[in-house]
Amino acid sequence: MATTRRKDRAERRPLVSSDVLLERQPPVDLEAERCVLGSILLKPDVCDELAMFLRGDDFYDDANRKLFTHMLEMHDSGKKIDITLLVDKLKSSGDLDGIGGLPFLAKISQAVPNAAHAVYYGQIVREKATYRSLIDASTSILRDAYEENCDAREMLSRAEQRVFSILDGRGSGSVSNIRDVLHDAMDRIDARMRGEHATGGVESMFTDLDALTGGLHNSELLILAARPSMGKTAFAMNIAENVAVQGGHPVLFISLEMSAIELVDRMLCSVARVNGHRLRNGTISNEDRMRLIEKANIISQAPLFIDDSPSRTVTEIAAAARRIRRREGRMGMIVIDYLQLIEPDNSNDPRQEQVAKIARRLKGLAREMEVPLLCLAQLNRQAEDSKDHRPRLSHLRESGAIEQDADVVMFVYREEYYEKNKEPKPGTEEHLKWEATMNEVRGKAEVIIGKQRHGPT
Repeated sequence: MATTRRKDRAERRPLVSSDVLLERQPPVDLEAERCVLGSILLKPDVCDELAMFLRGDDFYDDANRKLFTHMLEMHDSGKKIDITLLVDKLKSSGDLDGIGGLPFLAKISQAVPNAAHAVYYGQIVREKATYRSLIDASTSILRDAYEENCDAREMLSRAEQRVFSILDGRGSGSVSNIRDVLHDAMDRIDARMRGEHATGGVESMFTDLDALTGGLHNSELLILAARPSMGKTAFAMNIAENVAVQGGHPVLFISLEMSAIELVDRMLCSVARVNGHRLRNGTISNEDRMRLIEKANIISQAPLFIDDSPSRTVTEIAAAARRIRRREGRMGMIVIDYLQLIEPDNSNDPRQEQVAKIARRLKGLAREMEVPLLCLAQLNRQAEDSKDHRPRLSHLRESGAIEQDADVVMFVYREEYYEKNKEPKPGTEEHLKWEATMNEVRGKAEVIIGKQRHGPT
């Protein structure tokens, strides 16, 4: 009786080399790239729309990539974009001949009859770039797997990082009107209760702070810095809510750390005086919920806009602000949480230089938009090592340029945070003194003015 030997799995399924895949034409639409550039020449203001999601590296063709980058730089610096000025810029940078000279620019200028579909073409360019990024990431994963140069768990971690870094780099979040986020926030609150998963500026409305600073002045860069858990995000959100709700001024809140719905949860808890921990675990009372609904109805009418993309450059933040100003007719304030999470234009620069450039450009944005720009920042660990833990200008993390470019530097300090860890033995005189101190500082935060260019500290 004849027997059939079962072939080894590798013999039955020959593997396809990744090099074979690399020989294929990558996803690209050169016509869409040219249409984007032609649209900008016809209507430079579309740069604000395009900069929200499109970057120079998204262009496959080297000439198209260079031209788009130059156009964005011109628009971001407030310069007019036309053929003559573009030629001058390309000549000064030495790129004119490299992109194909005047014939190339003439071809671009005739790519589209109008700029009506600029965003549509830009989305095509972005989509093709995302496909190429996925191919690059997948190819690296394939080669690592073939070479078996690390254990499987580490390789899986690397693969995950490569794929998800594409999404992080795309800035997938969007600018949302507060009323849209509030609806989702209330749905989440209800689900938790059911046990389910789910002129010259503006006033901050904090009386003592406004008395000391004269309010938040237009064209000023204000830095609000603190160590973690000091409440700087909550304080910034309170200011944004005051300016938008009570003042009626449009506010753009750029949240690079927290999602829009997390911010709204915090805001609702603050204004409705609801315990945040109880809200998160769904144990709030019906009375709490009624207060939340009442405050949500009020806040939903406010011109407060939240961009919760985890990745934004200063150029993209500026584009978002310009769009809201055009739509609303004015802008009251910009808040960014927080500075060290803003993506640098050049990741190869030393970190201190990156932060210095970001701070400088934020000051420029405040001047361009003629609004106060409140940017949160982290402090270094030296603040923890000091005897009294009180923050100082020297504690600003990563760059002294932050202090230099800022008009106002404020620090949030909570003595309760440090005092609660000093509890002496119960029943002693020291414990009675400690209890008295805790009763005095509990629930209080101190705002320290570390620098004020035009006022006292």
